[in-house]
Amino acid sequence: MNKTLFAAALAAALAGCSLMPEYQRPAAPVPAAWPDSVKLKAAKEIAHPDWQHYFSDPRLQALISAALENNRDLRIATARIAEARAQYGIQRADRLPTLNLTAGRNASLTPAGASITGNTLDMQRYDVGISLVSFELDFWGRVSSLNEAAKASYLATEAAQRAFRLSLIADVANAYLSLLEMRERTQFTAETVKTRAETRELTARRRELGVSSDLDFLQADGAYQAALAERANLERQQAAAENLLGLLVGQAMAEMKNLPAGRNLAGQDSAADLIAGLPAEVLLQRPDVLTAEQKLIAANANIGAARAAFLPRITLTGSVGAASRTLAGLFDAGSGAWSFQPAISLPLFDAGRSSANVDVSEARKVIAVAEYEKTIQQAFREVADLLNAREKLAEQLAAQQANADAQNQRLRLVEARYGAGIANHLEVLDAQRESYAAQQGTLQVRRALLSVVAQLYKALAGQASQNGQNEIGK
Repeated sequence: MNKTLFAAALAAALAGCSLMPEYQRPAAPVPAAWPDSVKLKAAKEIAHPDWQHYFSDPRLQALISAALENNRDLRIATARIAEARAQYGIQRADRLPTLNLTAGRNASLTPAGASITGNTLDMQRYDVGISLVSFELDFWGRVSSLNEAAKASYLATEAAQRAFRLSLIADVANAYLSLLEMRERTQFTAETVKTRAETRELTARRRELGVSSDLDFLQADGAYQAALAERANLERQQAAAENLLGLLVGQAMAEMKNLPAGRNLAGQDSAADLIAGLPAEVLLQRPDVLTAEQKLIAANANIGAARAAFLPRITLTGSVGAASRTLAGLFDAGSGAWSFQPAISLPLFDAGRSSANVDVSEARKVIAVAEYEKTIQQAFREVADLLNAREKLAEQLAAQQANADAQNQRLRLVEARYGAGIANHLEVLDAQRESYAAQQGTLQVRRALLSVVAQLYKALAGQASQNGQNEIGK
């Protein structure tokens, strides 16, 4: 009979209805195509590569691997996945009965003066059995709604960790590119300091011979001092870039002795063939958008749990086993014992608490919908900006490089004219400043283009594997 009752109760629980609203994904509040300013070179989408193929610099690959292993924030995000998975497991366990093996001894002594019979009562009882502890029959889907909310929260945490992982990869790449820029600019400035020191010394000798004036010497000395100041500034920025990279990697750069050789800025790949698909195809698979959607699903499920609070809750408590006054007779014939305690509770008056909980749940769903739509809009703007920036920075780099080449050629001609006594020293200083600025500008634009490419890896990483979600959804 106990088995029959238990099977019937379990079947009734599994057949219960749900008050959770049917989830419908909100329409993406973005255009169906990228803005006209984004010029895609082909309509066919190229599969998004993994980071090992996307970033081909061996030194950068080693740094990203170290960051994925050592970064403390990533460790925290990974631990939060384990926490959310455990919370989901706890909530899922509430859908099944909890059975405990129990054993106990009860002893009591009632003195003659306190007993009804007037005799001393010495009571001994031994019990052993299996108990069912307050199992709720989920007729209205309250437990299943909470389980769905816990599952969505877990998936949101998993997607958030994947989003952080993508951000970490892009941040390491960007910090590495910034360090390369500072090193190359510092090296170029050091060469400029050397050149201007030679010019300053030459001008000083010419002044002693009466060929150059004091003004020429002061101009050469000012240019030399300005180069020294710029070198100190760039060395400071280089140290800061190295410290930032060490923080992201989780290890000081000075401790990483076996890093492979890297490439300069000009040798970095620009991933010009990386093409985005349609906005909906790209944005809806981004980890940050998936996180926002899972939070929306959790808010939707919590409405069902709040609605079920208005309806009766049926719980089952029982046990089956053996009982005896002596330990030796616990398993004798006729010692079988059982108990069955169904209970039903219906809220009559709670001062509007249940109604307020429903209002809170519905308001949180409205908030979750707005946050989901806002996340999609922000993602659309980010991808559109990066795609457009990649296009325009490539054009800017080509023009900047041509300008640097022209300024270098001009400097050589002016220096030749100055050596022949045709040009004055002011023309030389002007040509030097223009050439220096053009070279520095080229390095800055090149690094900006490569940084956009690194950020595109994160922005277009929606094609990454969804194994975690597929596994948990089974």
